[in-house]
Amino acid sequence: MSQTILTFQLQKEKESAIAEICKRLGIRLKAIPTKDYAQKLGYLAGIKGFPQEKVTFSGIPFPAEMLVFSGMNSDQVDMFLKKYKETGLPVIGLKAIVTPYNIFWTAEVLFGELMKEHQSLRQH
Repeated sequence: MSQTILTFQLQKEKESAIAEICKRLGIRLKAIPTKDYAQKLGYLAGIKGFPQEKVTFSGIPFPAEMLVFSGMNSDQVDMFLKKYKETGLPVIGLKAIVTPYNIFWTAEVLFGELMKEHQSLRQH
């Protein structure tokens, strides 16, 4: 499985910086269009056995930026995050790794879960 980072709703400046980091680290970068937010993470990450669903997301674009890492171990994710931090750009608050548990979730479900987590962390 190839190392991939899925991006959602990134500002152009961050998208450019991440593209450069991915190029240097040999990571595939895939910006996910809003119409694909109803697709499963497995499909979006290009994992075999996950066909494209016959659905199109018709909601509003996510109100926050999100990164999803696929096929990367924790050292690889840490290296990417270290390189991103070195750019001095603002932190992207919502991040996740594709796991056997969430691989069947849609991007929309993952975003909702991360938002709940993010809100509960801010309250503590």
